[in-house]
Amino acid sequence: MRQVTRRVLDAAILLWIVLTLTFLLLRAAPGDPTALLIPPSATAADAARARTRLGLDRPLVVQYARWAGGVLRGDLGESFARHEPVTRLLAQALPVSLALGVVSLLLTFLVGIVVGTVQAARRGRASDTALTIISTSIYAAPSYWLALALVAVFTYGAARWGFPAALRLPAFGMRDPAGSAAGSSSAIADLVRHSVLPVLTLTLIGAAGIARYTRTIVADLIGLDFVRTARAKGVVSRVVYARHVLANALPPLVVLFALALPGVLAGSVFVETVFAWPGMGQLMVTSILQRDYPVVMGAAALYAALVIMANLAGDLALPVLDPRRRA
Repeated sequence: MRQVTRRVLDAAILLWIVLTLTFLLLRAAPGDPTALLIPPSATAADAARARTRLGLDRPLVVQYARWAGGVLRGDLGESFARHEPVTRLLAQALPVSLALGVVSLLLTFLVGIVVGTVQAARRGRASDTALTIISTSIYAAPSYWLALALVAVFTYGAARWGFPAALRLPAFGMRDPAGSAAGSSSAIADLVRHSVLPVLTLTLIGAAGIARYTRTIVADLIGLDFVRTARAKGVVSRVVYARHVLANALPPLVVLFALALPGVLAGSVFVETVFAWPGMGQLMVTSILQRDYPVVMGAAALYAALVIMANLAGDLALPVLDPRRRA
């Protein structure tokens, strides 16, 4: 219990350090938020009044103390550009990113573990080499490039090359503006169609990395004595992989799953921007371009908290999953 408490305190301290550094770097970045909020014809006095209204005319220490006090009270401030509470904007955007990230993450591990296990079972063969080349190429591809390539094939290319209607996928937004009311079966089907390309983009990149990781773990486990003994006893391959190989590969994969969720959410910044999904990624990019300090700080706090909590959860889960580490 003492170790758990210490790790929770360490995580809280790390989170505050990350937020403090983000605050300082954001204030040090070039650009004045008021220049984007006032009309081009505004005078210097108008700009000064806007800075006073936003609290940007105060010393940096005072701005930090005001921001820190608000965070400790659960108040992330008000958006400079949208004039709405930051918590409301985050509450609107977070479910979109979570839904996209969780679905992509589940598919990532399902596909990655299957492909990696097949590669380990056929290591050294032509199929293993082919899957290695494919997975490495996909993993090395930038997410925005892969997203644009999928749009070129399944949206514009599908219409030009006469693909079946089922393969002609929409590229932008979460739903058709002229579609049915939310909640109906046709609206749900439309949402699924709009989700295919962004989910596929995140899944392909993530699954390629998980496949490489799984291949290494499974290949090492296959060569251990207890696996060879099970095979020598005549245990069928399906049982060997399920009870002996994958069961021992589970602890690091579960920890990797916990650590991968924040990465998927962070990686969705480019994907949401390309596909115009109103999630955390698009909100973050728009706020950075608008120099909207409160929203950027709120999104950074949320991202940092997810990363640190995921690391903490993985660290605490490993001894539970692997008794050898409990000491």
